[in-house]
Amino acid sequence: MKTVDLHCDTIMRFYEGAHLRDLQDAHISLEKLQKGQVLAQCFAIFVPTHDAARRSGLPDDPAAYFDRAYAAYLRELALNADALAPAYTVADIEKNERAGKVSAILTVEDGVTLDGRIENVDDYYRKGVRMVALTWNYENSLGFPQSGDPKKHALGLKPFGIECVRRMNELGIAVDVSHLSEGGFWDVAKHTKKPFIASHSCCRALCDIGRNLTDVQIRAVADSGGVVGLNYCNAFLHPVSRRFEDDLTAISELIRHLRHLVAVGGEDVAALGSDYDGIESKLEWGDCGGQQRFIEAIAVAFGERTAEKIAQQNALRALKDIIG
Repeated sequence: MKTVDLHCDTIMRFYEGAHLRDLQDAHISLEKLQKGQVLAQCFAIFVPTHDAARRSGLPDDPAAYFDRAYAAYLRELALNADALAPAYTVADIEKNERAGKVSAILTVEDGVTLDGRIENVDDYYRKGVRMVALTWNYENSLGFPQSGDPKKHALGLKPFGIECVRRMNELGIAVDVSHLSEGGFWDVAKHTKKPFIASHSCCRALCDIGRNLTDVQIRAVADSGGVVGLNYCNAFLHPVSRRFEDDLTAISELIRHLRHLVAVGGEDVAALGSDYDGIESKLEWGDCGGQQRFIEAIAVAFGERTAEKIAQQNALRALKDIIG
């Protein structure tokens, strides 16, 4: 069963000089994408800033990092053009599938490089970006990240953030609320005219951390016609009291979150948002190449029709409504 995955961080490996065809110690490689039956993979340019940049030995210059990461992504598209092709619309995904190619959708994790200039949204679109997570873990010109501090978590979008949501709607860029404050989430829900997406989040009712969505938020995403991409990180899955017992991401825990998503938001809201190459959890199925083991478990739990929705159809429907 082919899959659409709404988030991975593999571009960071490209930035470091690694090549998709040669990656060995990563969740994703060209061979693993093919073996894992990936129809479309969202590749995020994650922009490290502040202490995240310093820990990685990177300069705290978001624009310079973005440009180099984008160039590395284009390099890998060119090197693997026989098997991997960019997709800017759902029609492109379908065309690439007919050609026997995996589709690559470019996304951004942290709109920090928008830097208060609305014309930068248009520049994203011209570069092929089709989804943007408005924030990561730090405040930027759009708004504020999720926080364990209730007052900070309630902070909404800044005026520029609202302007960006509207412009993204006009252009056909998906608004991603993963990492966003809850106040910002509700501003997106209020101002967007299109479905919106949580690309890699889980259920707060089952694991009470700020990056996960409450039941009310899940219903709001569903009501918009959007989807929630299930994050495979172990720390997003367990109740807090059990979160650090081990680093294993068990299929049974992911199924538990999928059941909750479907029970709360309906079978059209659940999708996949692995966070491959952005998490350190040990995955029960190993990596992207072994993920059909997980997909088969979804089919056992939900039946083939609903499993197809979770694996690809829900994401494709939402993307078609947003990006065309």
